[in-house]
Amino acid sequence: MERARQLVGEMLIYCFVVVLLTGGFLTFFYTPSGQLTPYDGSYEPLRGVMMSEAYESALTTSFEVRGGALMRQLHHQSSVLLVIGAVVWALLGRLRHTLALLGLGLSLLGGLTGYGSVDDLLSGTVLGKLPIPFWYGLHLLAALAMGVVLVISARREAARDPRTAAFTALGLGLVVLVIFWL
Repeated sequence: MERARQLVGEMLIYCFVVVLLTGGFLTFFYTPSGQLTPYDGSYEPLRGVMMSEAYESALTTSFEVRGGALMRQLHHQSSVLLVIGAVVWALLGRLRHTLALLGLGLSLLGGLTGYGSVDDLLSGTVLGKLPIPFWYGLHLLAALAMGVVLVISARREAARDPRTAAFTALGLGLVVLVIFWL
């Protein structure tokens, strides 16, 4: 059971790397502002609709940046996989590992703040009243903390039971398979 838990932890690291790389790409086109602006992009049905600059930048990335929609989808799917993997990781440890529970909480917080920073699903709710730069900053802090948790946990588990090349390849292959399966 511990080896399966270690494999899930390894997969979480690879998912996190995909989230970081796609998030880094998306950062170049993102505007963390809640100021209202009319949409003037290429998606005709929304042209002229007032929306936050954050949401407009997400739409522009999806419709006008080459590979933007793919990067947004990969970022979202890897984030969902990160949350699901964190749940499995915590359950395989029978909820006794503090780092696994912290990782689960951070992955959930990262998902919530990701939606808040784009002003997508939380807009118009009580949580939507918080400013978008707050959500974006919290999203970046949650990502940083999740990276620290995963690195610490991976080092501890590798010290107890070292990884082999086949084990690493299995983890990487499973992540690629699951990301493209979702």
